[in-house]
Amino acid sequence: IIEKDASIGGKMVRLDKVFPTLDCASCITTPKMASVAHHRNITIFTLCELVKLDKDDTGFRAKVIKKPRYVNQETCIGCRQCEYACPVMAPDKDQMDLTARRAIYIPFTNAIPQTALLDVESCVLCGRCEKVCPTNAVNYYDKEELINLEAKACIVATGYQLLTGFTSRVYGEPAQNPNIIDALQLERILAPTGPYMELLRPGDGKEPESVAFIQCAGSRDQTNGVAYCSRVCCMYAIKNALLIQQELPETKVTIFYIDMRAFGKNYEQFFQNAKEKGIRFVKAKPVIHSRGDNGGVILRYEEQEGNGRNILKEFDMAVMSLAILPAWNPSETMGLTVAEDNFLKGPFPKMSPALTGREGIFMAGVASGPKDIVDSIVEAGAAAMEASNYLKAIDSLRAA
Repeated sequence: IIEKDASIGGKMVRLDKVFPTLDCASCITTPKMASVAHHRNITIFTLCELVKLDKDDTGFRAKVIKKPRYVNQETCIGCRQCEYACPVMAPDKDQMDLTARRAIYIPFTNAIPQTALLDVESCVLCGRCEKVCPTNAVNYYDKEELINLEAKACIVATGYQLLTGFTSRVYGEPAQNPNIIDALQLERILAPTGPYMELLRPGDGKEPESVAFIQCAGSRDQTNGVAYCSRVCCMYAIKNALLIQQELPETKVTIFYIDMRAFGKNYEQFFQNAKEKGIRFVKAKPVIHSRGDNGGVILRYEEQEGNGRNILKEFDMAVMSLAILPAWNPSETMGLTVAEDNFLKGPFPKMSPALTGREGIFMAGVASGPKDIVDSIVEAGAAAMEASNYLKAIDSLRAA
């Protein structure tokens, strides 16, 4: 496994709950991560990036750049003594920059591997982490490493990222408000291991009395280059609205939407349950108008299912359901074809969605387009089966 982050687990391990069952995301993901880490036939390369992939008669040859961790992964025991001793604080990207962490740190509690890494951009080289490390694992002279790997088949599961800069670009100064957050930030706030351990708004640490969800923030909009629907936003907004209501029953939650797309099994019932529990759904495309006196977010919108009035309404917090984009473009590195939306394009997307245009390389999850966790798991299974069949086929040819 070639992983660009410091831990495996992707986005799912950082979520609070999953829809429509509201099961704990971490409880589902962590055992799988542990199984991978302890499997004798699986090797994990973290902080790595594929830079070249060639193919010959024997299979694929990959060149991978491994970024320096500045901590010896073989000797680090994950005791966090270095983290406790570090005097430097820096924004914590694993908490979506809502809080801070030390310059040397383990990304999150159930990270795999449980190995510290040093943020050299923030480090002041005080030497405290090196002094307290019981296994002498800290290495300030660690360097980037080139790793050569060989494989007979490859599976691309590169995940996604959210559209950046949309809120400030579209709404300007009124959007410069710490109480306007994106959905992944809300996931961390709601999570029991989140930055605040409870639902508070980032601007002042108060409990929000009203929350607005703004759907299709950048999606289905040619001006942003994102003409497609991001598919999961409607359902995760409903899920998070229910979780907010569960934690703060008096908080009023409104979801502003263009179309509600509840397409999966039990999704429509999930949507109907939310309406019955008092979640307000407004068919409108609101604009961030200004900042309220108490730090809230004033939205302006036109009623589409009422009498067409223009309404100004203030909310304590606004959550932007930003467009989902591909996390990485493998076209040059792996020689794969991408579609107009920059996601991977396969020759048979309906019949064999795991196939790419290159023999021996398969794809899964959001690499081929936005999809929910269930569909990603199904595609991952399909990709694994395609890869297995491919390996059996080439072994049979060689035996013949």
